[in-house]
Amino acid sequence: MKAAFYTLGCKVNQYETEYMAELLKNAGFEIVSPGEDADFYIINSCTVTATADQKTRQNVRKFKRKHPDSAVILTGCMPQAFPESANELIQADIVLSNKNNGDILSLINRYLTNKHRIVDIEKHEKNDKFGKCSIENFGERIRAFVKIEDGCDRFCSYCIIPMSRGRVRSKSLGDLKDEVRILGENGVKEIVLVGINLSSYGKGEDFDLVDAVKICNEDKNIMRVRLGSLEPDHITDDVIDRLSAFDKLCPQFHISLQSGCDTTLKNMNRHYTSDEYRGLCDKLRGTFKDATITTDVMVGFNEESEEDFYKSLSFVKDIKFEKVHVFPYSQREGTAASKKGDSVSKSEKERRASIMIDECEKIRSEYFESLIGKEFKVLFENEIEKGIYQGYTKNYVPVRIKSSTNLVGQELTVKIKTADVNSDCCFA
Repeated sequence: MKAAFYTLGCKVNQYETEYMAELLKNAGFEIVSPGEDADFYIINSCTVTATADQKTRQNVRKFKRKHPDSAVILTGCMPQAFPESANELIQADIVLSNKNNGDILSLINRYLTNKHRIVDIEKHEKNDKFGKCSIENFGERIRAFVKIEDGCDRFCSYCIIPMSRGRVRSKSLGDLKDEVRILGENGVKEIVLVGINLSSYGKGEDFDLVDAVKICNEDKNIMRVRLGSLEPDHITDDVIDRLSAFDKLCPQFHISLQSGCDTTLKNMNRHYTSDEYRGLCDKLRGTFKDATITTDVMVGFNEESEEDFYKSLSFVKDIKFEKVHVFPYSQREGTAASKKGDSVSKSEKERRASIMIDECEKIRSEYFESLIGKEFKVLFENEIEKGIYQGYTKNYVPVRIKSSTNLVGQELTVKIKTADVNSDCCFA
């Protein structure tokens, strides 16, 4: 039988898609692309914004319309956070949550036996343990996401994630070590440690994020270890000093900002000030050679004034992030912020997003220009077209180069010759 996955959302979702795909492959399924004919179409959903929910609904209906004789499976964060809405998507023949996505094979077998619609959404509980999950490959890629943490205890006022992911829980160091070893033996060169709130890894345990990095750093087959999105108030001076001892750690840090305005940060229930965030950036850039800092910025949050927005914009320009993901606020039912309504119009959010994006692209362009003539080690990951290979520097600059020989999996020192911010790439 054939199964196809369509994944929305974050790196954790991408990891969990690989996990489910391996479960099915080990049971004899052939995994095909979502554009091909399959017996099962699995939509791994995101619910972080209203747009994500809309995309989930559209894709569930689209796959059922195009493949009426196939079964459509809905899983991920949307059914976890909004089980009633998921249940109403009758085009989905099987609905399960991210908590029990490891049951996908048994639910498929149940469905094949009786052909009755199945809705099996397990709720997160306060004392949940980290669910058993591991992967042996990551498609054909040499860079693999490895989920080591799930859940979030922060309750930012705009965020639905605690409802969709539950509370913080962490993969054991022993399980992580085994998973990294197998991935390395199977050709993976770079590990990206990911989680819903990665900085909270080890909360309530006798280990922390630094211990996870150490495991990857010590594996003989792994060349690089990279960190996923981090919360600024969890990255202490002690954590930074301990991380600086690892030669394989990539000096690229995605530190979630959301806003550079202290008033907005307080309304968001973020646990730091703009000055504290600035101090963290200074510490990281002062500790790690060629460090880059990337971030997320939200515009148009409820009650964000024009003055608040321009304070945030000014902060972003001062920090000079190497890359920024800008997005407008999306009200999510069930969050604290949703009780106040949505006071900024859609058109105003779009205007502010456009201004922020333009300024961030100027900064990235200046950064790319500063790289021309410099040499960097690049780990090449894929051939994007015949004779053109793409890889990344340790600080996550995409680089392309022409070559008549296969460079995939090789780390080479190259000189940056040109840069093009429109294609978001440098050329060697």
